[in-house]
Amino acid sequence: MKHQPKRRRNKPPGKRNKRFPITGRIPVQEALRAGKRKAHCLYYLESGEGLEDILRAAASLPAEACDRDTLDRLAEGSPHQGVVLDAEPLPIQRAEDWTAGEFPRDAIAIVLDGVTDPHNFGAIVRSAAACGACGVVFAKDRAAPVSTAATKSAAGGMEYVDLVQATNLARALDLLKEAGFWVAGLDEAGDRLLWETDLTGRIALVIGSEGEGMRRLTRERCDFVARIPLDGPIPSLNASASAAVALVECKRQRLG
Repeated sequence: MKHQPKRRRNKPPGKRNKRFPITGRIPVQEALRAGKRKAHCLYYLESGEGLEDILRAAASLPAEACDRDTLDRLAEGSPHQGVVLDAEPLPIQRAEDWTAGEFPRDAIAIVLDGVTDPHNFGAIVRSAAACGACGVVFAKDRAAPVSTAATKSAAGGMEYVDLVQATNLARALDLLKEAGFWVAGLDEAGDRLLWETDLTGRIALVIGSEGEGMRRLTRERCDFVARIPLDGPIPSLNASASAAVALVECKRQRLG
């Protein structure tokens, strides 16, 4: 490899250098490609095997070869696949500011009501990015944090979707309506099938928690509540699978 580390050491960097560790080859590569946040240093396994593309993408950054124990510490328990990028945290917007912006007439937003598992959160953001959603709205409380684990599960998706935090989720849904969005809840007890629901135009898909579903105030803000038809012995999908199915249906309807 042509790219060589500027210096080598086996101890992790001090706290003064650490911002937010991005772990895993795809999340690191997408963070470098998207340029959504500032990156400070790339740490990679000494052998560098399979990391040539990442090292080329990070050519303008300081880079340090490390042993596996050091990378394990830097990754804070998240699987790292031999690479950790020290970067700024992702920007998180306020719901009041974000909903005051301009949106395409067929914009899709995801609203999470009580999704607390970081892997589910990350998987939903990944699906949102893959399907061209403009943002993921989540509550300040009772919500998974934008953590290293969530970022890893998003597989780079967090670099391309607006992350929007709401102090009051019911109020955020009202703001989305004012911005021209129809609010569609997803629940196994919905009064209509997802396939028979008009999901064109600006649509905000509300995903509740796996245990309790949507809260009462959230459900009351929905213009309609749809269900995914299932006839197997398991009555429901988990939050991330439900979000993926609904997002793909939104795309299908937009493709005619």
